[in-house]
Amino acid sequence: MRPQDSTGVAELQEPGLPLTDDAPPGATEEPAAAEAAGAPDREAKKKAPCPGLGLFYTLLSAFLFSVGSLFVKKVQDVHAVEISAFRCVFQMLVVIPCLIYRKTGFIGPKGQRIFLILRGVLGSTAMMLIYYAYQTMSLADATVITFSSPVFTSIFAWICLKEKYSPWDALFTVFTITGVILIVRPPFLFGSDTSGMEESYSGHLKGTFAAIGSAVFAASTLVILRKMGKSVDYFLSIWYYVVLGLVESVIILSVLGEWSLPYCGLDRLFLVFIGLFGLGGQIFITKALQIEKAGPVAIMKTMDVVFAFIFQIIFFNNVPTWWTVGGALCVVASNVGAAIRKWYQSSK
Repeated sequence: MRPQDSTGVAELQEPGLPLTDDAPPGATEEPAAAEAAGAPDREAKKKAPCPGLGLFYTLLSAFLFSVGSLFVKKVQDVHAVEISAFRCVFQMLVVIPCLIYRKTGFIGPKGQRIFLILRGVLGSTAMMLIYYAYQTMSLADATVITFSSPVFTSIFAWICLKEKYSPWDALFTVFTITGVILIVRPPFLFGSDTSGMEESYSGHLKGTFAAIGSAVFAASTLVILRKMGKSVDYFLSIWYYVVLGLVESVIILSVLGEWSLPYCGLDRLFLVFIGLFGLGGQIFITKALQIEKAGPVAIMKTMDVVFAFIFQIIFFNNVPTWWTVGGALCVVASNVGAAIRKWYQSSK
């Protein structure tokens, strides 16, 4: 489980999961000869997923992740790194029983351990940075900037995995960069106008760098996951993420001297909700990818941005500026275009 989760949709695919439900009870009780003859009929009788169910799961996942982000924004008296530590503990309580049940161990294949360590450190760093961005800039701006992650993924995959980087990818990169510039509004291009920002420009800039850093680290995590492929169990990958994330959080909090229990009971409740909604979001995005192609899921996941805009208006009484709307359109168009292109290529 991760922020927005900061390592993207692809991480949530679990190797070997079926795309449809099991055959009806009694199907395997037929004689061998009849089984061979009637195989096509039984295939047709297999329970197919409800049309659109995968997209509904994706929409529900986007909503839950966005609500989790809202609670992060609401918890202003707890450091972003401490929120990350609490979430790691919450995830650990869920992952340990899963690893024991699946009998995968807690260390992983010898040749993959270095990648698991990198995945854990980079993924947890991405989580801390996006939480910091949520606390220091508007919810909509931070969410939109994190959607630049696919661009960095394409570039890193081209460099590290020798995957093809086409002119279309370059075009999507330009769109994303344009969107981020419209949100950041650097003074040398836009002057000193900071209208519509809920924070000072210095705070906005810090949040921007944190959000971009989160997108970069999330992209690096995805490239590492692609490198490992199906040789590492999904829950083992999460295990390294939460353990190393907790260790990293404790070290950073000790250095900063920020470690403390939240004083307000409401903040403690919000921390629990962050873990619950994050877990729920991950469960539904995982279920979506089991029954739906990655392309439509990636497109539907852009609803994260829509929910961020809605929550910012309702809960913070902050209407996004036209600069933010324009930047969001550029970034979302880039993501949708990339998803449609890959979906089209995979369907050939």
